[in-house]
Amino acid sequence: MTRAGTAMSSTSDTLTLHVPFRLIKRGGRKEIRVPDGSAEPPRKDDALVKALARAFRWKRMLEAGDFATLTDLARHEGVTPSFVTRILRLTLLAPDLVEAILDGKQGPKVTLAQGLEPFPLAWQLQGTHFSL
Repeated sequence: MTRAGTAMSSTSDTLTLHVPFRLIKRGGRKEIRVPDGSAEPPRKDDALVKALARAFRWKRMLEAGDFATLTDLARHEGVTPSFVTRILRLTLLAPDLVEAILDGKQGPKVTLAQGLEPFPLAWQLQGTHFSL
């Protein structure tokens, strides 16, 4: 008898459970994905959330005049100026996309690696770019 992915044999008390899934790389680590339609709680991409927090903190620091240049900020943070620039671009994401990332509902195609690549600045085009 087969029921919801569970097969039971009448000759033994063995229970075999078949769960379809696939492994995907997300933020430098592997994640198990179940098929569409399966109940799966939202998962926050910790690396992406941390990068967003960093980006908005750095933006506030620059706007407050804590640092005169990106180079000064990068030196203070112990990173390269180009890294600061790429992370700061995350502050240009549409508010609904930022909210989805913070809630863990951004979808599997929105990753830190993709966020650090060039993306459209127009908010209405970002949904298409990030396949939302």
